[in-house]
Amino acid sequence: MRAISGLWRWRRNPLRRGTDLAEAWMALGALLLILVAGPVLGTLVGGVAQDALQRSVREQREARQPVTATVIRKLDSSPLDADPETSTGRSLRSRVFADWTAPDGTAHQGPVMANLRSPHRGDHFTIWTDLHGGLSARPLDSATATTHAVLAGFGAALLTTGLVEGGRRFAVWRMVRRRYARWDQAWDRAGPDWGRTGTGS
Repeated sequence: MRAISGLWRWRRNPLRRGTDLAEAWMALGALLLILVAGPVLGTLVGGVAQDALQRSVREQREARQPVTATVIRKLDSSPLDADPETSTGRSLRSRVFADWTAPDGTAHQGPVMANLRSPHRGDHFTIWTDLHGGLSARPLDSATATTHAVLAGFGAALLTTGLVEGGRRFAVWRMVRRRYARWDQAWDRAGPDWGRTGTGS
């Protein structure tokens, strides 16, 4: 971070300009914002994300239940898995036709993905369903939710740091542009007589 580089402008110097002091104050302000606002905002965002994600974990655990399914027959591979390179990650899963009993007691049958390498009729495996027996994804676990919340907080802190430093650099750029414009105006006023003999310079 280069915000600290502007702090030298506080030194007493007869050549120090007002803009130099303004740059120093901006550097100090940016440094304080990065050191204070970044972590505080990151903590707040992480806390809000943690609360929301943990609430989602609880809701999913209440709405989804693991049930035991029984293989009726093995089904052909899905057309989407025809490419052997795409199906390597699913080598431990097989597509089967199975039946299961929902948490509300109703019986269901249908094609599902079983975590069995070579399923046979009568094999048992676990699937996740909603309370009425419809297939659903495994609920989010608490550790994964916490990891996502930490990443969200860290991202918010980094974004704050980037915005503060970007704002400081933009403000300094505008000040430098104005300084150059004033120099050009002063040069234009002095330029026509500069270097001529008899001009009193």
